[in-house]
Amino acid sequence: MSLPRQFRPGLVPSLTVAVLLPLFLTMGYWQLQRAEEKRELQAEYDARATGPTIKVEARVQRPEELQFYRVIARGYYETGYQVLVDNRVHQGQAGYEVITPLRLPDSDVRLLVNRGWVPLGADRRHLPAIEPPGGLQEIVGVATVPSEKNFMLAKPEPLDRGWQPVWQNMDMARYRAAVPFPVQPVVVLLDPESSAGGFTREWSRLNAGIAVHKGYAFQWFMLAVALVVIYFFMSRRRDGAKRQEEDKP
Repeated sequence: MSLPRQFRPGLVPSLTVAVLLPLFLTMGYWQLQRAEEKRELQAEYDARATGPTIKVEARVQRPEELQFYRVIARGYYETGYQVLVDNRVHQGQAGYEVITPLRLPDSDVRLLVNRGWVPLGADRRHLPAIEPPGGLQEIVGVATVPSEKNFMLAKPEPLDRGWQPVWQNMDMARYRAAVPFPVQPVVVLLDPESSAGGFTREWSRLNAGIAVHKGYAFQWFMLAVALVVIYFFMSRRRDGAKRQEEDKP
């Protein structure tokens, strides 16, 4: 006949649960709060991207004046400080994203335009043909601010030895420091319907990352549940086993 089990928690497990359980729950609720903030941000993204088109001015604007808005600008492409962002994959094929500065009329300010993706080609020693069209161009697209948190495979080469057109990431701070002209703080994703010298442009919808925070919240809550289950399972002891432990010298 098996002896009944009773709930007899130990001091150390109880202290561990008392510390970790509130932590896990707090982190879970914090991630839910972050998800709600990102939901509001996503609504703002969508409203800006589908709202009225904003004209880019011939002065350096603040990022928040342009970011996520659908913008329009006229100017002249310049290839002297063009950037090919490496390791961009489209349908399983490696290639580059082509970012070309657009000089705004009657101004020395440039606006960076992501003209889309081009395939790598035979090897990296020969860059693809990416010459932009000449003359005055009108570009339309969504303005984005490149992330400042980039994974670097290697330290970028110094630009004081001459312009290096192939970059691992679009680093705006590095770009501004390297060029002799002022630059708008955004990169415009050229509209897929635009005829202003674009390449493959299958842009993803701007995503605030709501699902990521919901996933983190789920993980924290599951850790809390697992902690409680393990605590109660390990704290249930048979009376006989407990007495044997107490009788030991």
